[in-house]
Amino acid sequence: MKTMDEKPLLAVLSGKAVWPPPIWLMRQAGRYLPEYRALRAKAGSFWTMCMDPVMATEITLQPIRRFGFDGAIVFSDILTVPYALGCDVTFTEGEGPSMAPVNSTSGLAFDLKKLAPTYETLHRVRTQLSGEIALIGFAGAPWTLATYMAAGRGGDEQRAAKLWGNRDAGGFGQLLDLLGDCVARHLTAQLDAGADAVQIFDSWAGGLSAPEFTRWVIEPTKRIVESVRAAKPDAKIIGFPRAATLAGYAQCARETGVNAISLDSSAPMDWAARELPPAAIQGNLDPVALLGGGDALRQATDSILKSMRGKPFIFNLGHGVLPETPLEHVAQLVAHVKGAA
Repeated sequence: MKTMDEKPLLAVLSGKAVWPPPIWLMRQAGRYLPEYRALRAKAGSFWTMCMDPVMATEITLQPIRRFGFDGAIVFSDILTVPYALGCDVTFTEGEGPSMAPVNSTSGLAFDLKKLAPTYETLHRVRTQLSGEIALIGFAGAPWTLATYMAAGRGGDEQRAAKLWGNRDAGGFGQLLDLLGDCVARHLTAQLDAGADAVQIFDSWAGGLSAPEFTRWVIEPTKRIVESVRAAKPDAKIIGFPRAATLAGYAQCARETGVNAISLDSSAPMDWAARELPPAAIQGNLDPVALLGGGDALRQATDSILKSMRGKPFIFNLGHGVLPETPLEHVAQLVAHVKGAA
């Protein structure tokens, strides 16, 4: 096992410029991999795979074996935290997750033991992961988790959560505070279980007014970072407020204390190179460019690399790998980044 300083991804999160930059991809363990699809057919459900440490370990390692990424992100789901709070989360093929809508914190009680499968998965992966590969844990951010919990599902464009937050600011604030405490405990437990770094996914951070973004995204994230660092002073944390405005990304870099900001594909990387340091930068290739491959993929990759040369930078996508992405395009991308002159 390599030490932290020998892992390129962790060196970047410590503020060092590494070249060629380390690379991993969001949803790098997923449906585009034939070995994943085979295991999914055997498991019978997505949730079964998340809750089975043997299966989750295998899925976490599948893209590492095939492509040699510099980071392995544990196979799990952001809705494990609502599940541990007592929400009955179900996944329906073709429809996604659902649960009974939540309209107060009454009856919610966090049971960390329900998340033991994730920690066992991290421990198992840690024992099998060698070389310079960093192990990444993650959790959903309070605002994003609240959007699912308030609506009882995804896809309502934040409507239920926004209504709750505007009609009952105190009650909604209590939910965000509770979620923040639970997320901080979950991230800390993942670091204890062997994760080298953790990422906070705020997938629904876009489309908020500036005051809402501060209240519902920035402040909860800052409290989580402070809580994790109180337990783990050297914790390496990546923030991903997806689809934030440029001002929002800059605010996240300035105010939350994260080591790195992950950017969606709309954020200009030359702007990020100027405005986001001292935070490291992660991103932000369009997943559709990866899907398309060829010269367009090379050009998009080179543009990002050019902007980030000499900066603490982790190559990633602006969102997750699309299920129909050809394997050869992922191999092309990894080889091109690792061969960057």
